Amino acid sequence: MTSTDGLEQVLKAASMRVTQPRVAVLAAVAANPHGDTETIISAVRRDHPAVSHQAVYDSLKLFASLGVIRQIQPQGHIARYETRVGDNHHHVVCRNCGKLADVDCAVGGAPCLHASDDHGFKIDEAEVIYWGTCPECQAELRDE
Repeated sequence: MTSTDGLEQVLKAASMRVTQPRVAVLAAVAANPHGDTETIISAVRRDHPAVSHQAVYDSLKLFASLGVIRQIQPQGHIARYETRVGDNHHHVVCRNCGKLADVDCAVGGAPCLHASDDHGFKIDEAEVIYWGTCPECQAELRDE
């Protein structure tokens, strides 16, 4: 999803008006998987300096609410964004540096995990966050 035409099609499929700022924000999210808001703003403003911070915030909020992007916010960390949606994958977070990576579904098709008691809910998503120490931090800790 990196071509401008492809990004415009994503916006149209979500019944959104295609604007240059929206395409720029979606392109920045696609180019910076798990990027935080400041990373996305910087990427957008590199090529489109007139796009305001508020336009980026508004676009991210709208895209996440419509399922065009996914917002991830592990406990104690700032929100991050990705274009990988619809497959109910999970994430692993480094406790030391905060690095975040995708983890494919542990069992198979969504919702990946079957609740022991669904309390009558029709479950369509399971959110799992694995916590640990990334390889780079492990190497640093060994070198100390």
